[in-house]
Amino acid sequence: MKLGIVGLPNVGKSTLFNAITRAGAAAANYPFCTIEPNVGVVPVPDKRIDVLTEIFMPKKTTYATVEFVDIAGLVRGASKGEGLGNKFLSHIRGVDAVVHVVRCFGSSDIVHVEGSVNPQRDIEVINIELALADMEMVDRRIDKTKKMLKGDKGFAFELEVLEKIRGALDEGKPVRALDFTEEEQEVVKDIDLLSAKPVIYVANLSEEDFAAGIENNPHYLKVKEIAAREGAEVLGICAEFEAQISDMDPEEKKGFLADLGLEESGLDRLIKTCYRLLGLISFLTCGPDEVRAWTITEGTKAPAAAGKIHSDFERGFIRAEVVAFEDLVACGSMSAAREKGLVRSEGRDYVMKDGDVVLFRFNV
Repeated sequence: MKLGIVGLPNVGKSTLFNAITRAGAAAANYPFCTIEPNVGVVPVPDKRIDVLTEIFMPKKTTYATVEFVDIAGLVRGASKGEGLGNKFLSHIRGVDAVVHVVRCFGSSDIVHVEGSVNPQRDIEVINIELALADMEMVDRRIDKTKKMLKGDKGFAFELEVLEKIRGALDEGKPVRALDFTEEEQEVVKDIDLLSAKPVIYVANLSEEDFAAGIENNPHYLKVKEIAAREGAEVLGICAEFEAQISDMDPEEKKGFLADLGLEESGLDRLIKTCYRLLGLISFLTCGPDEVRAWTITEGTKAPAAAGKIHSDFERGFIRAEVVAFEDLVACGSMSAAREKGLVRSEGRDYVMKDGDVVLFRFNV
């Protein structure tokens, strides 16, 4: 899973990136501090993996991972190249989802590129630039499709979908806010539009406002309202607070979070939100050599899940021996779960469930 962190300059993108990846990306008080995107890979927190590691004492423990890309701040005119905009927009095309950081705190020490804190305006600036870039791409595609239509009437449906998209962009609607049939969705996927990407709005609050409760912050409530209209996710965090706890040991971090009435860090909540937004789940494998989490899309069948481990597993798939995580933990071992009849033998049509502990049988 690859997530692109975007927003206007000086909204807290790099501070957030540093906090969640500890990669030391530059975070300075001036626009375009980030030019080339910084990339950090972080493990997906999963208590099930921790429990299985205690049971099996493997030589190696491997968590699922998320790749965060810190993309430079976009400004008005980015779609026309302002502020190296074309380069930055191209970086967004390569991600699965967009983490749009919105500034919801005031500070005389940190300049705001638009002169004041206004989440609705800031979101509109980014969305307009993405829409303008999409318009340019859609217009080119419409011209091409019209030419193809002269020789092949089969392109009429594609043209219809493109014009539906163009109309929405004209009205200022992101493509992700539109409803498409499965057939229309295939056309949309083929175009790789920026405003079609799933979005999580991260409302970045000051430490004081975050401690006082995010629901009491009018800027956060505005972001929440916008997200609801677009069918996007929203998450309230304090990037500065995340930076402070990023280097703490687990117990100290747990105490700090408890003082704020939180059970999880912003990173944990962000990753869970991303999984939900993208329809992702994890299945688990375990043994003396390795305990590991594997990320798949909800609805994935057993052979395709096996292919995540190795293509030979999918090609020579025989069956999947599956036990629910809770049953395995209650029994204490795979053999004990098997004796109690809790290990199921599933075939090619089995749809994987979150938390399945699996042993794939294959022959090539």
